[in-house]
Amino acid sequence: MIVQKEFLNRLKDFDLNSYESKLWIALLSRGVSTAGELSDISSVPRSRTYDVLESLEKKGFIVMKVGKPIKYLAMHPVEVVDRVKKRVAEEAEVKAKMLTGLKDSEMLQELNTLHTEGIKLVDPTDKSGAFRGRDRVHEHLHFMIKNAKKSITLMTSEKGAEHKFESLAAPLKKAAKAGVEVRVVVPQGAAKDIVDGFASFAKIKQQKSTEARFCMVDGKELLLFLTDDKSVHKSYDCAVWVEAPQFVEYFANLFDREWKQK
Repeated sequence: MIVQKEFLNRLKDFDLNSYESKLWIALLSRGVSTAGELSDISSVPRSRTYDVLESLEKKGFIVMKVGKPIKYLAMHPVEVVDRVKKRVAEEAEVKAKMLTGLKDSEMLQELNTLHTEGIKLVDPTDKSGAFRGRDRVHEHLHFMIKNAKKSITLMTSEKGAEHKFESLAAPLKKAAKAGVEVRVVVPQGAAKDIVDGFASFAKIKQQKSTEARFCMVDGKELLLFLTDDKSVHKSYDCAVWVEAPQFVEYFANLFDREWKQK
């Protein structure tokens, strides 16, 4: 049986390992088959075939037919997708409940203590990092915004305004309600609904053109995008983050002068 490696890799979305993928594909091509036959056509070692088929059965991909020799029946892929979807949702719900329960647990308190003590040993020059991929960058932005105490300053491009509003509007609104000053600068070409959306909870200004994209929090943290979001795919969008109060304060003073002039 010849199956393209790329196709097998895509089956990882079904939470299958290499042997499981090969045996499932082999059984789909045959409909019903024995473990020995499946081993031969899939190139999965016979010593592993039975335990892998057992795993597939538990996951709901196949059904074992009672008899001699034991045969296996492939489930319809549509039904498999529904089962996988249901299982993933159930597992996610269980994990979510577990993580929610950890918020007030002694374990999290101990972890927080370790981090608090450990951060004291970190050299100030080490409080920086780089992020690749827009989703990863926005995750860190969300974290910065969530922990803001006094101020959030956000400057973005025309295209970036849409991305930022979609992913960050909720935490920005929450910060604003908590008394954090939120300021946003977008280009004049930004969509009116996006501008109005930001204006509902933040001080907003528009300028003729800007490709700069950055976020400052509390005058001590700065996240600066290094790429042009018009010319790179979101997976290649990247940014650097620094926690350097002296540098960020200087940067913030420059921004404040420009903000007051507009």
